[in-house]
Amino acid sequence: MSAAPQDDAPAWPADFAERYRAAGHWRGETFTGVLRARAAAHADRVAVVDPADGRRTRTYGELEERAARLAAGFAARGIVKGDRVVVQLPNVAEFIEVVFALFRIGALPVFALPAHRETEIGYFCSFTEAVAYVIPDRHAGFDHRELATAVRERTPGLRHVFVVGDPGGHTALSDVPCEAPGPVDGPEPHDLAFLQLSGGTTGVPKLIPRTHDDYIYSLRGSNEICGVDEDTRFLVVLPAAHNFPMSSPGWLGTLYAGGTVVLCPRPDPATAFPLVERERVTMTGMVPPLALVWTEAAEDAEHDLSSLDLVLVGGAKYSEAAARRLEPALGCRLMQVFGMAEGLVNYTRLDDDPETVVTTQGRPISEDDEIRIVDDAGQDVAEGGYGHLLTRGPYTIRGYWRAPEHNRTAFTEDGFYRTGDIVRRTPDGNLVVEGRAKDQINRGGEKVAPEEIENIILAHPAVHDVSVVGVADAFLGERTLAYVILREDAPPLRPVAVKRHVRERGVAAYKVPDLVEFVDVFPHTGIGKVSKNGLRSGTVPPPGSASAEQHRVHTARH
Repeated sequence: MSAAPQDDAPAWPADFAERYRAAGHWRGETFTGVLRARAAAHADRVAVVDPADGRRTRTYGELEERAARLAAGFAARGIVKGDRVVVQLPNVAEFIEVVFALFRIGALPVFALPAHRETEIGYFCSFTEAVAYVIPDRHAGFDHRELATAVRERTPGLRHVFVVGDPGGHTALSDVPCEAPGPVDGPEPHDLAFLQLSGGTTGVPKLIPRTHDDYIYSLRGSNEICGVDEDTRFLVVLPAAHNFPMSSPGWLGTLYAGGTVVLCPRPDPATAFPLVERERVTMTGMVPPLALVWTEAAEDAEHDLSSLDLVLVGGAKYSEAAARRLEPALGCRLMQVFGMAEGLVNYTRLDDDPETVVTTQGRPISEDDEIRIVDDAGQDVAEGGYGHLLTRGPYTIRGYWRAPEHNRTAFTEDGFYRTGDIVRRTPDGNLVVEGRAKDQINRGGEKVAPEEIENIILAHPAVHDVSVVGVADAFLGERTLAYVILREDAPPLRPVAVKRHVRERGVAAYKVPDLVEFVDVFPHTGIGKVSKNGLRSGTVPPPGSASAEQHRVHTARH
């Protein structure tokens, strides 16, 4: 018997599932049951603060009641257990209400980010066979209703578009709730709870299937490590659909503990610092570029940040120099987080010495998180040596959703996930991240698949070839650099034209190349492949040089 019976999602083998239950990791909880229990225990405690329209709050009792009524409305419109619903909402209270409503009926939220556009949303809706799509009317100057109309026209199975705000030609989310029935059976603990998006390196994001049992265990472990309890007031400054602000410990971890979630519409200090002061925020999580902005802004901050006790930084490598600056600037403790939406999460600990906190990315949540660090041949490296990180455990998936071919390479035969990270392990068990083995670019915590952007640029009539790489950046960690070879008969092209071409293809703004350089040739490896390492290091013959011409002739012959 498997841990998760859905055919689309590879399950934990029965012996592992039994081990995790026996260890008390999987306790048979569901998100529906968790919210019901918190509402019963403290109905009048504030669960969610949304600064929209001045200040909106939801107590635990109100959140349970609103989720139940919204679930009844979704069910009345034919949404049933197992249906997929793409959710693309910013940090508003309705996001949390929709997610818990879908949990209640066993439908699966597919978490999209506010920055995603027609290319990504069309793929998500089509591949998941989504029956519904939930959006804001407008966000950050962008009209999501127009996007929804375009996607719906080419996605016949997409029956509903629900809109927070003015629905335009769609259905207002406020019109959906109806009288909730009595207690519902809801999902089972081993059922899938939702689908998250992987960063991916091919331009086709993989879907990460998470069960109630495994994800709730990661919340409990994160809460214990981070000291989350009913007095915690967690500020969600990153998009709430990201795995990091959702579960490390995030808004779901805070709600699990009975604390208060404060939603931040924008992450900049001008928006966030007043909320920290007003709501007496105690904890938040952010990516390194944002941590750097907060660190610099805190020196001249006019708002009282003294309630802030802990800042978690993760999502990308945090430089030691920047890490050393955070605590003195913000007057709080730092905890580094290194993890992935596929499962494994590592934290430095509250009782770690300062050097460990600023120089490592922590150690795993669970004693049953298995770690292997191997060389290119799959053999374990010497203790303390750098190698490829492999992992398996009670909250690390055993395969992507509906991706059997990819799973054969992303996972070992005995179930270890190949993370694509290069790490070493210190004598006390902490991991130090060197970088990525995969080509995926980590731009300030947002993942960019080079192949996707390369395919878009190649469609430009003036482009002969293109290679996209990540280059080091003190602020973002990595920026995207597109090396472009023009056709010999093409008219001159400016970098801005390449960027405009990518933007007009309807992709998220963070995928538009930060830099564009025109070259005559790419550096190649000994067997004739484009050397991405050479491109990253900038060892590219300049246009018109003798070496470039020689390389062009050599390449043409091969």
